[in-house]
This record gives sequence, structure tokens and C-alpha cells, in this order.
Amino acid sequence: MLKITTPKANRLDIELNGAVDADTMRMALEDLVEKSEGISGGKMLYTIKEFSMPTLGAFGVEFGMLPKLFGLLGKFDKCAVLSDAAWLRTAAEIEGAIIPGLAIKSFEPTEIEQAEAWLAA
Repeated sequence: MLKITTPKANRLDIELNGAVDADTMRMALEDLVEKSEGISGGKMLYTIKEFSMPTLGAFGVEFGMLPKLFGLLGKFDKCAVLSDAAWLRTAAEIEGAIIPGLAIKSFEPTEIEQAEAWLAA
């Protein structure tokens, strides 16, 4: 499951739980693009509850939407990643180091308050 919500202005929350197939990826990415309309200086809270590698079809959908996804990068300033998997937290912070203009900081799931405070700062 990949769920995207807008809890407040200029904020998106993404929740990933389990495996993602092509149809789920397509719907979620279209939802992401739609909900990102009008955002600038945005914040994102990305919660990964149970990570399973997406299917090959899901990767294909994502690859096909890369131009739209790259267009979203300038809309967000910060992304907090919550995950119990240390390797995912490390990967997120590496990604943040190479994407200009987007600060990514990772947290353990129990650190939700710290993640929220960091996004608000």
C-alpha cells in the first residue's frame, strides 16, 4: 500500500506499507503529482512501515513518470523519513545529500515528534 495525504498546507505525508505493484504505483504517483499542485517550500513526511521491493512493473511505471517526478523536486524543501530499517534511513540521507535543494533527514518510527519538529523548524 502506498497512501498519500495532505494533513496541512504545503505538506504531504506518504505511507508505504508492504509490496507495491504497477497499478498501485501508477495510482500513487498520479495522486502525488495531483496533491503537489500549488505547493512551494513544501514539507514531506515519508513513513515506511514494512518495506518490500516493488515489482518490476512498478519500477517501469515509476521510470515512465520520471519527468513529472523530477518536476516535483523544486516544490519541496524538506523530507523526513521514518523507518525501522537502518539501511533505508541511510539510503534516504545519501539521497538527500545528492539532490540539490532538498534536505532529507531520517528518523526511527518512535521519533515521530522529532521528525515533526524538524519539518516545522
